[in-house]
Amino acid sequence: LGKTPPMHAIAHDYQANHPAAQILYLSAEQFMYRFVQALRESTIMDFKSMFRNVNMLMVDDVQFIAGKDSTQEEFFHTFNSIHQEGGQIVLTSDRSPDSISTLEDRLRSRFKMGLVTHIQPPDIETRLAILHKKADVEPGGVRVPDDVLLFIAENFSKNIRELEGALTRVTAYSNLNGEACTRDMALTVLNDLISNSLPL
Repeated sequence: LGKTPPMHAIAHDYQANHPAAQILYLSAEQFMYRFVQALRESTIMDFKSMFRNVNMLMVDDVQFIAGKDSTQEEFFHTFNSIHQEGGQIVLTSDRSPDSISTLEDRLRSRFKMGLVTHIQPPDIETRLAILHKKADVEPGGVRVPDDVLLFIAENFSKNIRELEGALTRVTAYSNLNGEACTRDMALTVLNDLISNSLPL
């Protein structure tokens, strides 16, 4: 359920349609540290040139700049410059613009002028598809039956990393112990990870 894979997909698609495009991807924390470094080393014009002359700026975890006045000021001008030149800006955050309390109103309004969407947890079919794909490439050649994949998909619904980690744990156990993958074996191996509130 991460924000990074969709960011990469957007960048790859944009690059495929605009081969000469300059795309810059970084976290908001990196943006802030580079800005502070530019101020400290008196290289602010180089900083502005690097960030404002791209076709697409992608900033992950933009909520990090909230409450940091100088960084928000610089980000505001960077945002405006790219937007006025017809560039694209893609931002991710762990909450909506309205929920970032210390974000400046002028940034909040700019963030909201684009497409704001919420990444929903994947449904059972999507989780199963992810598990099937991962099971096909898991090392060790362990065959994972559909009922075991379904068991994992039903019990790990909120986090894709945990979903994939559960499958890895089951296949590793099966491989190391020479034991066939079964639902009972998966329950034993994953018991400590499965919350009491989740279905068994």
